[in-house]
Amino acid sequence: MDWVVKVGGSLFLDDAINLCKILVGKKVMIVCGGGALANLIRKYDKEMDFSGTATHKSAVLCMDILGILLADKLPFTKEVNSFEEADKVINTGKLPILIPSRLLDDLDPLEHSWRVTSDSLSLYIAHQLKAKLLIATDVDGIYNHQPSQYGAQLIKNISAKKLLNFGETSVDEFLAKLLLQYGSSCYVINGKYPERVLSVIEGKDDEDNKYTFIGGT
Repeated sequence: MDWVVKVGGSLFLDDAINLCKILVGKKVMIVCGGGALANLIRKYDKEMDFSGTATHKSAVLCMDILGILLADKLPFTKEVNSFEEADKVINTGKLPILIPSRLLDDLDPLEHSWRVTSDSLSLYIAHQLKAKLLIATDVDGIYNHQPSQYGAQLIKNISAKKLLNFGETSVDEFLAKLLLQYGSSCYVINGKYPERVLSVIEGKDDEDNKYTFIGGT
């Protein structure tokens, strides 16, 4: 396994489908974000103040649901529940989509809070596999302030240490801390442009490609 590609829920469904199509045949495993379903859990939590464990487990189940639905629309993919299954699926030429709740429930690796979302969970998974992480979302990367604001500029390279002061951006708040802990790095790319993702995956990247590289070493 060379890469874990976290497909943000903001790309569901059409953009996620197009991205997966271009990754077939690569040594890649897909992890889906929880998207609008997880955001609904957040809304309920603000109203009802559930425990961190209840909301964490519920949000991970949202990742399961979007993974199952995505795989249902793509005959060249296969749902997997373990790393071993993922390797077997790649060897058949198909693209594995991890259904992570069973794995994450058994390992329970990270804190139960909204600081930890599918971004940090995907990094944990990539770290276990000794794979690289690419986070595909609906913006080009991380900006110096909100992308919707006038004058927002894309940050091409940023250290995880500096990112610690950004709080929650297009990635979750815990990701930078985890990158430093693992001595790892990742890419944040706009998944609406699959060719950008493929360029990085294949190591054919050029200066004009838009993304943010977060270095944790």
